Amino acid sequence: MKIIIALLICLISLTVQAQNAGVPASTNIPGQKYPQILPDNRVVFRVKAPDARKLQIDLVKKYDMVKDTSGFWTVTTEPVVEGFHYYSLIADGIAICDPSSQTFYGMGRMASGIDIPDKDMDYYQPHTVPHGQVRSVNYYSDMTKAWRRANVYTPPGYDENTKKRYPVMYLQHGSGEDETGWPTQGKMDFILDNLIAEGKATPMIVVMERGYATDPTRPINKTATGPASMNSNVFPELLVKEVIPMIDKQFRTLTDRDNRAMAGLSMGGFQTFQTTMTNLDKFAYIGGFSGAGRLQPGADIKQAYDGAWADADAFNKKMKLVYVSIGTKEPERMYTGVKGFHEALDKAGIKHVYYESPGTSHEWQTWRRSLRQYVSLIFKK
Repeated sequence: MKIIIALLICLISLTVQAQNAGVPASTNIPGQKYPQILPDNRVVFRVKAPDARKLQIDLVKKYDMVKDTSGFWTVTTEPVVEGFHYYSLIADGIAICDPSSQTFYGMGRMASGIDIPDKDMDYYQPHTVPHGQVRSVNYYSDMTKAWRRANVYTPPGYDENTKKRYPVMYLQHGSGEDETGWPTQGKMDFILDNLIAEGKATPMIVVMERGYATDPTRPINKTATGPASMNSNVFPELLVKEVIPMIDKQFRTLTDRDNRAMAGLSMGGFQTFQTTMTNLDKFAYIGGFSGAGRLQPGADIKQAYDGAWADADAFNKKMKLVYVSIGTKEPERMYTGVKGFHEALDKAGIKHVYYESPGTSHEWQTWRRSLRQYVSLIFKK
């Protein structure tokens, strides 16, 4: 009987261990076992720092780590929502990157990141399908008097059929990020590759530029309202006057407005509406993910953008798609602002697609889902 009880205890122990067994995060540096993601989406962190006085992990909230006698610090977080998240290791009060994690440009600096697996993540995973390429394009900007870089996705087959021309989507990142955000954190190339292979998206060129640009000959507008990142930012002008002509010259693009789209997340969504609504002769598709047009409370949307929405019928005939999305768990101000913008468009009779990403906040999972839907709707004959 004692043997049976001992075996049962051993079996229960093994079962518990199996249930609690974590797997290394896909965002770890190759060969690193930690951070580990548990089956319930809690995350285990383990860092060796024998001389540190205090370590914390800042992932959604701050967690105090505990040091053992061998100098290893560990902590297990609460369950973390699916998707990509930036995080920091706080060592004696200084936020640094976790040496076991890959780094990503976000939060206005290089940061660690972790991708919590999503049950519906297959669409942004690499598959055995034809793949496009993300190319780095350096150019000198006469407007900013500086060298700049754009990342450009060319679809599968671009180099094989040298006579074919493609529509172009300009895709912008959010505040604190740069042109590496969409191809790295956003997995946009895998999303496009998979959709194109399935026949659900038109092969297209995608241009991703840094959404900050300053003209050194212009004074800084210190009295402007709104996010500081938008004050004195000439990026919309830069995109139209320099980036689009450069892309049309260096790549095989279709240059008419019916073959040009723009979309962006958060700050990039605001920039998208700012750019496209003042250049309707150049864009036929508009997409804002967790960011849309600027509309003050109580303002008449028909007066926005010099009255571009005053004649709904004329606007609807001109534009092929207006797309707006938001995550259901986003901060209240962001959620109500974007949803309110959608409702104002509805009231004004402006045709558009509105999408709410279930269970996601102001994060890459919201924007991956939005991109997946948006690119399946544009450039359709």
